[in-house]
Amino acid sequence: MHPAGLAAAGTPRQRKWPSKRRIPVSQPGMADPHQLFDDTSSAQSRAYGTPQGPSGLGYPTASASPQAAFLSDPVSNMAMAYGSSLAAQGKELVDKNIDRFIPVTKLKYYFAVDTLYVGKKLGLLFFPYLHQDWEVQYQQDMPVAPRFDVNAPDLYIPAMAFITYILVAGLALGTQDRFSPDLLGLQASSALAWLTLEVLAILFSLYLVTVNTDLTTIDLVAFLGYKYVGMIGGVLMGLLFGKIGYYLVLGWCCISIFVFMIRTLRLKILAEAAAEGVPVRGARNQLRMYLTMAVAAAQPLLMYWLTFHLVR
Repeated sequence: MHPAGLAAAGTPRQRKWPSKRRIPVSQPGMADPHQLFDDTSSAQSRAYGTPQGPSGLGYPTASASPQAAFLSDPVSNMAMAYGSSLAAQGKELVDKNIDRFIPVTKLKYYFAVDTLYVGKKLGLLFFPYLHQDWEVQYQQDMPVAPRFDVNAPDLYIPAMAFITYILVAGLALGTQDRFSPDLLGLQASSALAWLTLEVLAILFSLYLVTVNTDLTTIDLVAFLGYKYVGMIGGVLMGLLFGKIGYYLVLGWCCISIFVFMIRTLRLKILAEAAAEGVPVRGARNQLRMYLTMAVAAAQPLLMYWLTFHLVR
């Protein structure tokens, strides 16, 4: 008999304890019988698209073809450069077409205002009798920004005054139980229609009398839009004090806008006479004077026409 067998027969048999062994790592997709809760880490990694490494530990694997990554970078760079060039060309084309119909660069000039300018301009519109110097200041053959010259036209006050006029008109209609969106839209469209008709009539008149002036279409819109300031004051006083307050304030604003337009437009339309400092006699100059008076006189009439039905 083998010595090892004799030794085993002569000694008492010891109790064998179960040896500790590692449980093999379960494959993805197989449930662990000793796991209390489902392991969702592998599912999340699959959901996020993270590739599993060969060891199954969830580390992303390196690209199998470095040449493909090397070739993809130049292609993407070329595509980005081509897209950027197309975007730049499209932007340049849009800017050219916009400037052809809407002078965006010039519009920036008319909105270059500040709080001090707005306060001075409103005071000039209500009290033009106290103002002496009506000349527009120039710097290198270009007019200075409105915030540096109270005589310069702007579009900020006319635009804000038009919007406020529509809101005040809606308030007046609401206090009389006559408010409706259609009626408010009719009020806004009629005001815009009269403004457009004024601009076209003045441009046509300037063409007929052959006036060489630096008065532009935007300048006309600015000067004609100042009347909305007086219209707002008249309607508000009418809501507070009735017809008496309406007529008093509107009458004052009508006279003020008449004086303002005469003193402003005479330097634009009567440029030759203003430059020489003496009245120039002649048929052409008389036509210019009549045109200036007609434009100034039309402002009070339109102020009354667009507001008299708002006060009861």
